[in-house]
Amino acid sequence: MNAIEFKELSLAFGHRYIFQNFTARIKPGEFIAILGANGAGKSSLLRSILGLIPAAQGAISVFGRAVHKGAKFIGYMPQTRQNVSNSLSAYAWLGANINGYQWGLPFLSAKQTKELQRVIQMVNAEKIINQPYNLLSGGERQRLLLAQALLNKPKILLLDEPLMNLDPYFQATLVSLIDTIRLQYGITILFTSHDINPLISNVDRVLYLAKGKAAMGLVNDIINSKKLSELYGMDIQVIQHEQQLFVINKELGFHHHVNHCRPDLDHFSV
Repeated sequence: MNAIEFKELSLAFGHRYIFQNFTARIKPGEFIAILGANGAGKSSLLRSILGLIPAAQGAISVFGRAVHKGAKFIGYMPQTRQNVSNSLSAYAWLGANINGYQWGLPFLSAKQTKELQRVIQMVNAEKIINQPYNLLSGGERQRLLLAQALLNKPKILLLDEPLMNLDPYFQATLVSLIDTIRLQYGITILFTSHDINPLISNVDRVLYLAKGKAAMGLVNDIINSKKLSELYGMDIQVIQHEQQLFVINKELGFHHHVNHCRPDLDHFSV
């Protein structure tokens, strides 16, 4: 049985289609990178899998069932982070989220306390768990947010831009941790990103969104000059050098390394 199946799926934001008539299957335990520029619909696709955005046409199924809100076997790490008082420890923050609470600290049962200890160990957060949440570094905070997404033993993890604002070291550390957890527990990973380079050694396939189109396949089948030119409708060159990808767009007269995209070049990041 497929972990996720898109059948002739069309998603829309208002009157604008994110993509149309997309059919694909994701197997249990796969690591899928979802790529595309700002506004391409990466976050919307994750929210549709959560049952929060209805399909304009077609359908999404998860382990053979139609998507629905509140599925406990789906863990979600959103792009928008909540602000927390400095006085709240990382452990208290994680405990406040165990049942989806945003305000107030619940009384934790023995079972819930055991679950907290389980996810803390999974993400190797023992050394930071008693520190104030707001004083954690970006990489440490992302590790804790990953622990939150792993509560209740999900079969699928939806991770929305978890590498945002992290330096290369913390990017590599987080990707390695996520992949280790995936392989150990057989969790299906959908990971949105602007940049394939930190993920290129770990992902099984990529799902690329651009200009109202969607395409999924192996990295080399999607991140190449012919396919990206087709998706964007303009001449784009992809060059690989020392296991890193570069994108060159002749029409706009620029080239850039995809790890260091300026905001005004973000339309062509991969």
